[in-house]
Amino acid sequence: MSADPENTLLVTLDTGDVVIELRPDLAPGHVARIKELAREGFYDGIIFHRVINGFMAQAGCPQGRGTGGSSKPDLQAEFNDEPHVEGVCSMARTNYPHSANSQFFICIDEATFLDRQYTVWGKVTSGMEAVHALPKGEPPRNPGKIVSMRVAADVA
Repeated sequence: MSADPENTLLVTLDTGDVVIELRPDLAPGHVARIKELAREGFYDGIIFHRVINGFMAQAGCPQGRGTGGSSKPDLQAEFNDEPHVEGVCSMARTNYPHSANSQFFICIDEATFLDRQYTVWGKVTSGMEAVHALPKGEPPRNPGKIVSMRVAADVA
């Protein structure tokens, strides 16, 4: 099955290239938000402010501290049954279930204790080595960053 360019993210990290298959079947509102922000260039230059070995890598805060989001309204939770395993992309949020906005994380190992409590919206289909290569820490001393994030349909 060939990837759907409208539901494929091409992400360039400073550690390498990552391809993410979006899952509008699981979380249509979250996928729409991620694509909207990517198309606006929101994620370009944003750092991975929290990278925990054996757990996940988190990005999407414009301040780089994990405290902020975009100017858009928070999203309604779209919790689903997709397991949080290596490569899964899910939305970060506060303790309030309907507080996801722009921050997301990529699981770098199994984290099934998060299942049905965080909205899974995609999965890395190539480039996990670039995610694993991100500097670790909360925050990392020299954090890795998103150089660019594009919807494949928009790339000539």
